[in-house]
Amino acid sequence: MLKIAFHPIYKHPLPEGHRFPMEKYDLLPRQLLHEGTCFEENFFKPNTANDIDILRCHTKEYLTNLKSLQITPKAQRKTGFPLSKELVDRELIITQGTIDGCHYALENGIAMNIAGGTHHAYTDHGEAFCLLNDQAIAARYLQANELAKKILIVDLDVHQGNGTAEIFTGDDSVFTFSMHGKANYPFRKEISDLDIALETHTGDEEYLTILKKTLPNLIKDQQPDFIFYLCGVDILASDKLGKLGCSIEGCKERDRFVLQTCHDLKIPVQCSMGGGYSRDIKVIIDAHANTFRLAQDIYF
Repeated sequence: MLKIAFHPIYKHPLPEGHRFPMEKYDLLPRQLLHEGTCFEENFFKPNTANDIDILRCHTKEYLTNLKSLQITPKAQRKTGFPLSKELVDRELIITQGTIDGCHYALENGIAMNIAGGTHHAYTDHGEAFCLLNDQAIAARYLQANELAKKILIVDLDVHQGNGTAEIFTGDDSVFTFSMHGKANYPFRKEISDLDIALETHTGDEEYLTILKKTLPNLIKDQQPDFIFYLCGVDILASDKLGKLGCSIEGCKERDRFVLQTCHDLKIPVQCSMGGGYSRDIKVIIDAHANTFRLAQDIYF
């Protein structure tokens, strides 16, 4: 059975007019249930991630300041969210959802998180709607518990996974692959193990050709025993914060190819949703829902 991390806290109240589409975390599970892609038993409610797991990726000072709400106003502005206890609790629960998802992925081949993909969180600070790096924390959790040795992070959000790249700099046991918009945030990018920076308005054909040439060879070279997939839908031409030119069908084919590859090679994969900022919320929900529809079709 496809297991999906979800908690009501994922939909966090934000000031009116905020550009982050927080409502998608409520609408997406509703849509999956409405159309019959998923049922209540597919969803599980995570608890809170513990300090031991978080401190494998983030500094003690940062975590202490985050939990005690002692982040400076400047650092808060960098995250894009007003700091509150509920926001921190949300991040801790999202992170645990990804950790728990790893166990389900090992059991079933795949697991999903309705949220997550917080790849802009560095060891000692947060950025761009990301406070704790859920997939990085889960990767180190797998290794610490001897559940995986070599891990591949496939980050196909339109923005480079700068925090993930920084966390795993010099760590050969985790390979970071980011395919993103060249002209997008972050404007000073980190160095992943493999970065592919795409030109503005890159469309379906070029995007998919590059991905289909790259991923199989990367897996063959690295021989990972676990994959994290960050499947942001901000590669769409309609996205407000992205500068690529992909269609809904192109985004769906991207997900199909990644998931089918993981399935065929029998490599467990945990999927976190990442970004999606199209003006029409229905476009965001449909694009994200495609990932879950494909997971059901391919694996179950």
